[in-house]
Amino acid sequence: MTEARPPFPPFTRETAIQKVRAAEDGWNNRDPHKVSLAYTLDSQWRNRSKFPQGRAQIVEFLTRKWAKENEYRLIKELWAFEGNRIAVRFAYEWHDDAGQWFRSYGNENWEFDEQGLMQKRYASINDLPIAESERKFHWPQGRRPDDHPSLSDLGL
Repeated sequence: MTEARPPFPPFTRETAIQKVRAAEDGWNNRDPHKVSLAYTLDSQWRNRSKFPQGRAQIVEFLTRKWAKENEYRLIKELWAFEGNRIAVRFAYEWHDDAGQWFRSYGNENWEFDEQGLMQKRYASINDLPIAESERKFHWPQGRRPDDHPSLSDLGL
């Protein structure tokens, strides 16, 4: 049985936005095993200075990430798309074990196979220490509410 993760390429603006929101929702639920199912078995990543390959390494990477990044909340926004590729910009907020808050900003380039699974993910990310009073992402842990402002709405 072939795995499939609609919508499928080639993407339209509407289906690219759906794909971006599905990725955001998955990451906000912070379940490494479920998130890994959106990627091909041999998916290649670059995330900062880490280069996970395949679902097992993706699960290990995300497990370590979310053990460190407490109260993680993410917003992704479509930047561009063509064919089987999507570019997004994103920001997420989290705090470390010492209680220091951060807003992490970045860009991702994604490439999908014909079944809608992500086969390549290249992420560039920068962390900005912020005061707790500077936080902008206040929804309960999990999926961002539909009426919550986007990155553009927040001026990020």
